[in-house]
Amino acid sequence: MSLAAYRNLMRAARIAFQGDTPVLSAAQTQIRNEFRQRSTLSEPSELQAAVDHAQSVAQILRQNIVQGKQTEGDENSYKLRIHKDTERGDNESIKTAGKGKTGGAGCCQSQ
Repeated sequence: MSLAAYRNLMRAARIAFQGDTPVLSAAQTQIRNEFRQRSTLSEPSELQAAVDHAQSVAQILRQNIVQGKQTEGDENSYKLRIHKDTERGDNESIKTAGKGKTGGAGCCQSQ
């Protein structure tokens, strides 16, 4: 189970940071270090929590991390690398912004 989570996380890092060797290398090192630190977990609940955390991080890397690269000749323009796993929302929170339809107790909500 933890080996599958490790592999899933490494694959997600490769997808998220494709073409950015320094960041990919740093992410892979961090993943290895975190799994080594948790290799001595023996309590089933702790082990399951660690595996669940790894799966959640892998999902975030796959769906929510988008790389941007500044386009040549325009310092205000970036080309985004959006891949098949990138989550594409419906922007409902943006559409309702400022219309009094907030979902929480944010800092700017009237009291």
